Amino acid sequence: MGRIRTTLVKRTGENLVKKFPDRFQPNFEHNKKNLDEVADIYSKKLRNLIAGYITHLLKHSK
Repeated sequence: MGRIRTTLVKRTGENLVKKFPDRFQPNFEHNKKNLDEVADIYSKKLRNLIAGYITHLLKHSK
């Protein structure tokens, strides 16, 4: 069993991918930098969780 992501992480990640589909790639480091530009996230841990979820979404959507 893996870790369970919270609704906040999933909802934010999915909304950002829908809103800015060309800004994100299946690369965690790239998503982390773009997330700083696109959204105002109050903690580094939350930013990393959302960037990881976006990476997961994009890797498994193809």
